Amino acid sequence: MTERLEMLKKARERMIEDRDAHVKVLAAPFDRDKSERARHKLIETQMVIEALERAMNSEERTSAAS
Repeated sequence: MTERLEMLKKARERMIEDRDAHVKVLAAPFDRDKSERARHKLIETQMVIEALERAMNSEERTSAAS
Protein backbone atom coordinates (compact mmCIF):
# COMPACT_ATOMS: atom_id res chain seq x y z
CA MET A 1 0.00 0.00 0.00
CA THR A 2 1.33 3.41 -0.88
CA GLU A 3 2.15 6.01 1.73
CA ARG A 4 -0.40 8.36 0.14
CA LEU A 5 -3.18 5.79 0.46
CA GLU A 6 -2.23 5.15 4.07
CA MET A 7 -2.42 8.88 4.84
CA LEU A 8 -5.83 9.10 3.18
CA LYS A 9 -7.10 6.19 5.29
CA LYS A 10 -5.83 7.80 8.49
CA ALA A 11 -7.45 11.10 7.56
CA ARG A 12 -10.73 9.31 6.85
CA GLU A 13 -10.63 7.59 10.26
CA ARG A 14 -10.02 10.94 11.94
CA MET A 15 -12.96 12.50 10.12
CA ILE A 16 -15.19 9.58 11.12
CA GLU A 17 -14.29 10.23 14.76
CA ASP A 18 -15.20 13.90 14.29
CA ARG A 19 -18.46 12.91 12.62
CA ASP A 20 -19.32 10.63 15.53
CA ALA A 21 -18.86 13.54 17.95
CA HIS A 22 -21.34 15.64 15.97
CA VAL A 23 -23.82 12.77 15.84
CA LYS A 24 -23.66 12.49 19.64
CA VAL A 25 -24.61 16.14 19.95
CA LEU A 26 -27.53 15.62 17.58
CA ALA A 27 -28.67 12.55 19.52
CA ALA A 28 -28.55 14.41 22.86
CA PRO A 29 -31.49 16.39 24.22
CA PHE A 30 -32.32 19.26 21.90
CA ASP A 31 -30.39 22.49 22.29
CA ARG A 32 -31.08 24.74 19.31
CA ASP A 33 -27.64 26.38 19.06
CA LYS A 34 -25.64 23.21 19.63
CA SER A 35 -27.87 21.19 17.32
CA GLU A 36 -27.61 23.68 14.47
CA ARG A 37 -23.82 23.85 14.75
CA ALA A 38 -23.56 20.06 14.98
CA ARG A 39 -25.83 19.59 11.96
CA HIS A 40 -23.73 21.91 9.82
CA LYS A 41 -20.47 20.34 10.99
CA LEU A 42 -21.87 16.85 10.37
CA ILE A 43 -22.73 17.73 6.78
CA GLU A 44 -19.34 19.37 6.23
CA THR A 45 -17.50 16.43 7.77
CA GLN A 46 -19.46 13.90 5.72
CA MET A 47 -18.50 15.77 2.56
CA VAL A 48 -14.83 15.54 3.56
CA ILE A 49 -15.19 11.80 4.25
CA GLU A 50 -16.73 11.25 0.84
CA ALA A 51 -13.97 13.28 -0.83
CA LEU A 52 -11.34 11.21 0.97
CA GLU A 53 -13.04 8.01 -0.15
CA ARG A 54 -12.99 9.21 -3.76
CA ALA A 55 -9.30 10.03 -3.40
CA MET A 56 -8.64 6.59 -1.89
CA ASN A 57 -10.45 4.89 -4.78
CA SER A 58 -8.45 6.94 -7.27
CA GLU A 59 -5.20 6.07 -5.51
CA GLU A 60 -6.11 2.36 -5.48
CA ARG A 61 -6.91 2.44 -9.20
CA THR A 62 -3.63 4.21 -9.90
CA SER A 63 -1.68 1.67 -7.84
CA ALA A 64 -3.41 -1.25 -9.55
CA ALA A 65 -2.63 0.15 -13.00
CA SER A 66 1.09 0.39 -12.22
